[in-house]
Amino acid sequence: MTDLGSIILRPLVNEKTTEQREKHNQYAFHVHTDATKETVKAAVEKFFSVKVTDVKTLITHGKTRRVGQTMGRRSNLKKAIVTLAKGQSIDLFGQG
Repeated sequence: MTDLGSIILRPLVNEKTTEQREKHNQYAFHVHTDATKETVKAAVEKFFSVKVTDVKTLITHGKTRRVGQTMGRRSNLKKAIVTLAKGQSIDLFGQG
């Protein structure tokens, strides 16, 4: 993956990630399944103008779901948990 614009799909905002953001200065993102830790770090540093100290990635496998008589499967998702340097932050909600 050479296109940094297609790596970060969207930020994850829920209770757990909010707590991580407040206590440990960590932000979570859904990323492209082919993204590596190095490309995620480069994309976050480029688009948010911050210093990244650590990146952890994980893949959540899609659940098998039933719709009527048909069995289907949700797609796999890759998440990245990004730790920023002390004093850095990302404004996810655009509030100045």
